[in-house]
Amino acid sequence: MSSFDDRERAEEAKFAHDAGLRFKAEARRNKHLAHWACAQMGVSDADAIANYVAEVIATDLKEAGPEDVVVKVKADFDAKGVAIGEDAIRAQIAQFDAQAKAEVLAEG
Repeated sequence: MSSFDDRERAEEAKFAHDAGLRFKAEARRNKHLAHWACAQMGVSDADAIANYVAEVIATDLKEAGPEDVVVKVKADFDAKGVAIGEDAIRAQIAQFDAQAKAEVLAEG
C-alpha cells in the first residue's frame, strides 16, 4: 500500500508544482502585456506602469482565461483613444504567453 500512497503524493506534488508554474507564467504574461499596453497608451511614468501592471494581474484573477484582461485593456485603449482592437490584444497575449512560459521554465 505504501507504493500507492507514494505515487499519490507524487502526483499531488506534481499537480501543485504545475499549477504554481501556470500561475507564475500567467502573471508574467500579464506583466508583459501591461508594459506593452502602457507603451501603446504613451504611459511612461514608472509608478503608473507599476500600478497598471498590478491592475492587469488583478483583473486576470477575476475569471478563468484571459478574456477579462482583453476587455480591460480594450476599454483602457478606448479611453485613451488608442485604435487597437481586441484581436490585436489577443495576439499580444498569445505572444507574451509563449514568452512567459519559456521564461518561467528557464528559471526552473
